[in-house]
Amino acid sequence: MTASSSGGNTCLTAKGLDISLAALQRQDPYINNIVDVASQVALYTFNNRSNEWEKTDVEGTLFVYTRLASPRHGFTIMNRLSMENLTEPITKDLDFQLQDPFLLYRNARLFCDVCVMTAVA
Repeated sequence: MTASSSGGNTCLTAKGLDISLAALQRQDPYINNIVDVASQVALYTFNNRSNEWEKTDVEGTLFVYTRLASPRHGFTIMNRLSMENLTEPITKDLDFQLQDPFLLYRNARLFCDVCVMTAVA
């Protein structure tokens, strides 16, 4: 299992990755490998009416992973603010745009017209 730490000063140890992988597999048994980790991110959505970004109740560790079934990749934010985690399959319908330090994305299910993830200090 390999993973690097993005957006944080500490790299998860092999034991920490094993624990995280086990937690992710309880949610999705097809997850087989953690590819990358950002220790603390927050999710924002864009409100078209007010023309402003709004912070959601999703904040925590971001895991990017591979799966043994289709879709072959995905990401999850293990939410520290509630029991509701954010999970997104990475498919051709998911649009990404990196505007450092932000990662903007739009999904086909229109959970968010445009969402942004940012590292939290």
